[in-house]
Amino acid sequence: MSVRKADSLGGRAAVVGIGATEFSKDSGRSELKLAVEAVHAALDDAGLAPSDVDGLVTFTMDTSPEITVAQAVGMGELSFFSRIHYGGGAACATVQQAALAVATGVAEVVVCYRAFNERSGRRFGSGVQQREPSAEGAALGWSLPFGLLTPASWVAMAAQRYLHTYNLTPEAFGHVAVTDRRHAANNPAAYFHGRPITLADHAASRWIVEPLRLLDCCQETDGGQAVVVTTTERARDLRQRPAVITAAAQGAGRRQEEMTSFYRDELAGLPEMGVVARQLWRTSGLTPAEMDVAILYDHFTPFVLMQLEEFGFCTPGEAADFVAADGVPLNTNGGQLGEAYLHGMNGIAEAVRQLRGTSVNQIPDAAHVLVTAGTGVPTSGLVLGREG
Repeated sequence: MSVRKADSLGGRAAVVGIGATEFSKDSGRSELKLAVEAVHAALDDAGLAPSDVDGLVTFTMDTSPEITVAQAVGMGELSFFSRIHYGGGAACATVQQAALAVATGVAEVVVCYRAFNERSGRRFGSGVQQREPSAEGAALGWSLPFGLLTPASWVAMAAQRYLHTYNLTPEAFGHVAVTDRRHAANNPAAYFHGRPITLADHAASRWIVEPLRLLDCCQETDGGQAVVVTTTERARDLRQRPAVITAAAQGAGRRQEEMTSFYRDELAGLPEMGVVARQLWRTSGLTPAEMDVAILYDHFTPFVLMQLEEFGFCTPGEAADFVAADGVPLNTNGGQLGEAYLHGMNGIAEAVRQLRGTSVNQIPDAAHVLVTAGTGVPTSGLVLGREG
């Protein structure tokens, strides 16, 4: 049973620094080097020194341990360090963990980071190559022998059910791809800068696993991204306008598996994101109509539509029309389809830019931004806001 009341974390911490490497297909350097560059850039953005940091948070799949990053960056003693599981589902949870630490006095300045050579090194899209025996991995044993070997194949099962349930065609997914690439075209940091697409381009792209086409699948990226979190009190004295953590939540649904939750009662939704949505709305006291921007995790386009429905932006089956009508400014950095696949950390950075007023696709007077992490797995989300 998930929590049924608002929590007390909201408003007690803020994101005060963001930093990233370039986003490429071949970085030419180690993942540790990428992490260090991103962390330095985020600290410089905040006007803080490595010696100010006493906490680090990353993902379980990260190859750069917290103590190694601390040493390479030039930090001193750490009083807090944490790793969140479940791949991209961890993105917003890293900020939640950092906020919990600073709000309770366990740490004062915490850096969240993610860095990988996901294109030139380990490619998650290549699927399961080998895996050590585990209880978690046993669930895959019901899918892998039948050819469901890649993330795209796992998502395709739910995507096909979604189309069947709501009597839609694969064009429904194209609206997400077109929107992301439109925003990426204006973003000099995006891999697909200057390269928008049309619905016709989407429909002409090759099948990956029906009903998913190439343009329904996020890219593979080398790069690093870091964000700095501290208390709202200290944030007021720093260089940048703080992005206040208005609400933060994690969620896992009933009968949850890691990308293969095919034995639920219904496949056309994302119950884990429903858990996150309910808690974000409870704690923030806000509604979908009050979100000025939505940065939704877009490793695959169908799950963006399902997220919009789980959060209540529209009713089930109507998300494609909602996106086509620009019902909410969506993935204004280009998302992981257009900017870079950094397991959602670059989406958090874009939310901060929107609140600062510095996005390349700036929404005027943006005051509340919803950010989500990876779906199909236990996941997380944030509502970030301007102070005051």
